[in-house]
Amino acid sequence: MKVSREKINKLSHVVVDHLAQHSEIDFIEDRNSIRLEVRKILEKLLAQQDKMDAEVRHKIESQKRSILEGSDEWDILYRKYYQEELKKLGI
Repeated sequence: MKVSREKINKLSHVVVDHLAQHSEIDFIEDRNSIRLEVRKILEKLLAQQDKMDAEVRHKIESQKRSILEGSDEWDILYRKYYQEELKKLGI
């Protein structure tokens, strides 16, 4: 899924702000360094998600017969193959 740079930045700010609200959490780095690391993690996760989506779509397209995207069968196969990809990642 394509998420704009601005949205990723906004999410990283929200995450760091939320963490800062908890008295149990002490930052050993400055907030901006932590925000940048959160941003890297989000970008990595989104890249993995895009890769998994492409792999799932490839599996569906490689079926012996054509399955139309948006059909019930396509949706079921997409969910099934996506879950398989998540298991490969240990999620």
